[in-house]
Amino acid sequence: MKWNELNGEKTAFYKKLFSLVLPIAFQQFMLAAVSATDALMLGFVNQDSLSAVSLAGQITFVFNLFMGGLTMGTSILAAQYYGKGDVTSIEKIFAYVTKISFLISSLFFLASFFMPGILMRIFTNEQQLISGGSIYLRIVSLSYLFTGISQIYLCIMKNTGDAMKSMAIGSSSVVINIFLNAALIFGLLFFPEMGIAGAALATSVSKLVEMLWAYAESLGENRIRLHMKYCFEADRLLARDYWKYTTPMLGDYLVWGCGFTMYSVIMGHLGSDAVAANSIANIVKNLIVSFCTGLANGGGIIVGYELGLGNLPQAKAFGRLLWKMAVISGAASGLFLLTITPLILNVTSLSPQAAGYLKWMLIFCACYMVAKAVNMTTIAGIFPAGGDSQFGLICDAVTMWIFAVPAGFLAAFYWNLPVVIVFLIINLDEVVKLPAAVIHYRKYGWLKNITR
Repeated sequence: MKWNELNGEKTAFYKKLFSLVLPIAFQQFMLAAVSATDALMLGFVNQDSLSAVSLAGQITFVFNLFMGGLTMGTSILAAQYYGKGDVTSIEKIFAYVTKISFLISSLFFLASFFMPGILMRIFTNEQQLISGGSIYLRIVSLSYLFTGISQIYLCIMKNTGDAMKSMAIGSSSVVINIFLNAALIFGLLFFPEMGIAGAALATSVSKLVEMLWAYAESLGENRIRLHMKYCFEADRLLARDYWKYTTPMLGDYLVWGCGFTMYSVIMGHLGSDAVAANSIANIVKNLIVSFCTGLANGGGIIVGYELGLGNLPQAKAFGRLLWKMAVISGAASGLFLLTITPLILNVTSLSPQAAGYLKWMLIFCACYMVAKAVNMTTIAGIFPAGGDSQFGLICDAVTMWIFAVPAGFLAAFYWNLPVVIVFLIINLDEVVKLPAAVIHYRKYGWLKNITR
């Protein structure tokens, strides 16, 4: 291939990539911003409110794992069928997944609404945190019903050439959430002062707006639509394909997410200071890795599109470029996190003990950012694009449940190591699985067209 042709292909790739990465990254940043504003605003109320909502948010986190698995499975097929130009198959997949998503959302709604205290006791034995978290869960449970539908709509938009509209809807929902957070937590303007309950209500209202807007947008001309007949008349071959690729992805999300939730269980039993510091560290980390998340999702869509076209050499070349970009973005993210750490410590209202914990937690997060960026881009982006969804499940099961979770429990409750050392140990999983991800990438088993 001539140099100018190669250069032209790279330029086209970067143009297409950033048209996907930037909207997805911005949307991820805005979603993380909701958690950040919750923490910041509730931190002004009191530290217990911050800690209670952080622990209650673990239920939302587990719910989002199910949504993540369902949407990743949808993306695998939708991106390749979009590359093939098969709209009917996309609409059949859309309807089928929406039905499954709504059923799962209903289960989370019922559990959070009717037994929030039982759920909170999983994470802490401190009564003030259980009480505050129960109030939050009962109100925020409504948001699960709305999210279960809206996330599938937004996923289809991102995979069918409408990432900007998906970003606009998702980000607008976040802006509404942040505004209502301030208004309802502190009682601004004509709104009542509701504290923790206000934060939960803001989330539910914003998710309702997101769902209604996404539905209205789908009614436009040349849009992928939700046809009710496909909800009740599933295409058996497509449904079988969907579960073939989604089951490992869903398993991976649950294995990883439940492991991450166990980290919160460990930290939750080390005291309120540890919970508060861990909460803010995770929020900051999620904000910083937004670009890496966008790179993984956007890159996966592009690779899947090329594979759907049957253009395997191009998909391989794009995968190589994505891998290099992941290393660069991870290094840049780590340096940026180190730079803003003093600012974060100044703007957070924590006890001296919690602030000391937070400082070291942020430094540790910055140090493993390259590993996280590469793992996200390969395991959550490139590999699933070609239907290779089993590797992530195996990798996370080994690194989290054989290494990180047992080591964390031993460090916290048997060896009684300092809080920051416990945090370091339970976050080493990204570093441990990096060599396996790199080796698997270079085998190119993910390089295949899976459309019918």
